[in-house]
Amino acid sequence: MLIKMQVDSGDIGELQVNVVDSNNIPIKDARVIIRRPRQIGDEQQNQMQQIEELNTDASGQTQSVDLNTPPLAYSLDENNDIQPYANYDVEVDAPGYETENIENVEILAKELAIQNVKMRQVEGNEQENINIPPHTLYYEYPAKIPEDDIKDVSEPGEIVLSRVVIPEYVVVHDGTPSSNARDYYVTYKDYIKNVASSEIYATWPQATLEANILAIMSFTLNRVYTEWYRNKGKDFTITSSTAYDQKWINGRNIFESISLVVDNIFDQYLSLPGVRQPILTQYCDGRRVTCPNWLSQWGSCNLGEQGYSTLEIIRNYYGDEMYINTAEQISGIPASWPGYNLDIGASGQKVQQMQEQLDTIANVYTNIPRVTADGIYGEGTQASVKAFQKIFDLPQTGIVDFATWYKISQIYVGITRIAEGIPR
Repeated sequence: MLIKMQVDSGDIGELQVNVVDSNNIPIKDARVIIRRPRQIGDEQQNQMQQIEELNTDASGQTQSVDLNTPPLAYSLDENNDIQPYANYDVEVDAPGYETENIENVEILAKELAIQNVKMRQVEGNEQENINIPPHTLYYEYPAKIPEDDIKDVSEPGEIVLSRVVIPEYVVVHDGTPSSNARDYYVTYKDYIKNVASSEIYATWPQATLEANILAIMSFTLNRVYTEWYRNKGKDFTITSSTAYDQKWINGRNIFESISLVVDNIFDQYLSLPGVRQPILTQYCDGRRVTCPNWLSQWGSCNLGEQGYSTLEIIRNYYGDEMYINTAEQISGIPASWPGYNLDIGASGQKVQQMQEQLDTIANVYTNIPRVTADGIYGEGTQASVKAFQKIFDLPQTGIVDFATWYKISQIYVGITRIAEGIPR
């Protein structure tokens, strides 16, 4: 096990805290306190240093704040033994809600960390604090138990989906498959962002992030497509155990660079010719554990720094026949992306559908200007789209591209409770 160290003389990262209630409605004027955790050798808990006190705006968000981190180079060097990220504690309180405490939020150099907080109304229940454990590339977790990358689903009684579908939710069992652990219902995109933020460093090259996220998504969709755990009599989709699946951490922060990649490619996965199911793309860190024919996380970082493309990185590990495929269907959305960007001058049913959803969102997120659902993409619609993109950490282009379309759909579904039967 490595010795945890905090480094004060380094770089700067950013943190933004987003606060909603149990119905995903933003909470205005929540108080957010950011503290530096007690350092090794500190004798008294009161030596914890308060860094910032902030209040959320009408969108339930704080401004982003600069925080000290170790040098950027630490997270790019596989031979570095010093913790490459800083930890901070976040406390959130608002009248009528339980105080929420998140310990050890991870802040990386030159990256925006996003801490989402869902507050619970005061009910007299025991407070549940979140303590984010160390990153998988820094701490020693159980190594992945090898499996076949293509599952035999021809046996009688096997449950297999007829086509590859991006699920609206996955059910995460927070422990090993046989443990008596809690199950969490998590939206698919939020699950992927969480795993990627737990498994790789957001500071890595863009192609490296994309290659690793594709491996994470393909692994997940194989579990979904083959109904792997349900065939074993379980009521969940996947576990949080690194020995069996991928590291997922309840309540952890995510990173903007990872979030943007997921939003842009979340309907993709890895395929082989003649194989219908997504490939179970296993991987390892490549430093403590070596894994021939699997993706090496640190090795993929090095390849990205050498200028390898996303597909070149993937094929370097999984073979030249591996290709990037697209799912046939995305669950839980009112209307699918039209296949082209919506911008000034666009018109028609798809524009009107988007406007109707965006106007519903503007009822809740009041910093977004209201939209007239007339099917014509004018300057008013563009202004509303830009405001939406700002709130939900997307590039503020005013253009409804793939990522913006599905983010609007996701938020609209959450607000209107279309998936009302899903526990939250």
